[in-house]
Amino acid sequence: MIEVNLETIQISLVSSQRIVVLKEAVGERYLPIWIGPCEAEAISVGAKGVEVLRPLTHDLIVSILDTLDAVLLYIHISDLADNTFYARLVMEVGSDELEIDARPSDAIAIAVRLGVPIYVNEPVLEEAGVVPEPDIMKQSLSDLENLGVFRDFLSSLDIDDSQDN
Repeated sequence: MIEVNLETIQISLVSSQRIVVLKEAVGERYLPIWIGPCEAEAISVGAKGVEVLRPLTHDLIVSILDTLDAVLLYIHISDLADNTFYARLVMEVGSDELEIDARPSDAIAIAVRLGVPIYVNEPVLEEAGVVPEPDIMKQSLSDLENLGVFRDFLSSLDIDDSQDN
């Protein structure tokens, strides 16, 4: 299992879907997982520690775990089948270790509230993980330099603001 951290939540430009992006704790791979807007909000609220007047569903689950003296040890994104990710909540209840099936978005929302590790099976990361191209940063820097040239050109123009068009 590979430990990952919540990197960001992005909005898809082509749909109402969101993408939660996990990044290897030690490594360069990213794991994008498509989630819905409600799930993205739940993760974001938990990650930012936002206080809500009434408990949201994931806050309720955390409260139930606490009341039952169950300890969430970690979450485990265990499988990817037919473009669907699968996760497990791994917890300790008394002397027993239990695993409960969960959607990755729900598992992440609970994990960020409790500050527990998130793990991904290596085959899942191999199949769905991505490594950004190193040239992307170089391209971004050269684009900024090009903008500087464009800015210099604009500032050299003598434009009379009082002209009527």
